[in-house]
Amino acid sequence: MTAAALPASPHRAYPDAVLFDLLTALLDSWSAWNRAAGSATAGRAWRAAYLRLTYGCGRYVPYEQLVREAAQEAGLAESVATTLEADWLNLTPWPGALDALHALAPHCKLAVVTNCSTRLGIQAAALLPIRWDAIVTAEQAGVYKPDPQPYRLALHQLGVEPQRAAFVAGSSYDMFGTAAVGLRTYWHNHVGLPRVAGAQAPEIEAPTLDELVPWLARFNHAQP
Repeated sequence: MTAAALPASPHRAYPDAVLFDLLTALLDSWSAWNRAAGSATAGRAWRAAYLRLTYGCGRYVPYEQLVREAAQEAGLAESVATTLEADWLNLTPWPGALDALHALAPHCKLAVVTNCSTRLGIQAAALLPIRWDAIVTAEQAGVYKPDPQPYRLALHQLGVEPQRAAFVAGSSYDMFGTAAVGLRTYWHNHVGLPRVAGAQAPEIEAPTLDELVPWLARFNHAQP
């Protein structure tokens, strides 16, 4: 049975859908930013500036513009943004990401909710050999996460209620949005980021995806 045909049953252990942050929870975009910036230190500073700009701006402005503005804020040349985009198709999955997706595919609808342009979001999602049931970008939603709209748009496209779905975050900024929508959240904090002040704690925070499938396999039998 495909994920699209899964019945919405209160007796299922798995959630009906799992939504993923794409560029931090599933793909190692950190290494790409570091390569483009010339060092890990510069890349982390640039990415931190980008996260502040993106999660703070709300309404959608071109993703590529925000990446350039963040480079300037971090003291880097705007050309690093061009270098990052040229390296886009070399993004690689985090360890365990593909195994987790393949394990979940028979049980759940799978979707991504990503803070980037539609063009780059579709390209990045295609790097993972999975049939996605929905791909929602900030450009499509008209706003950036953690505004609730991108998460709600994905749930609408999937035909799934928030309480029947889970979200896998790559940044604690997502917890502002998932808390507002009512999505139980797993934070794949691979690079050891501190939780942003005011963000709700996720149900699980882990440096790997190892705990994800076991958590989801008992999702409806272990309500928090």
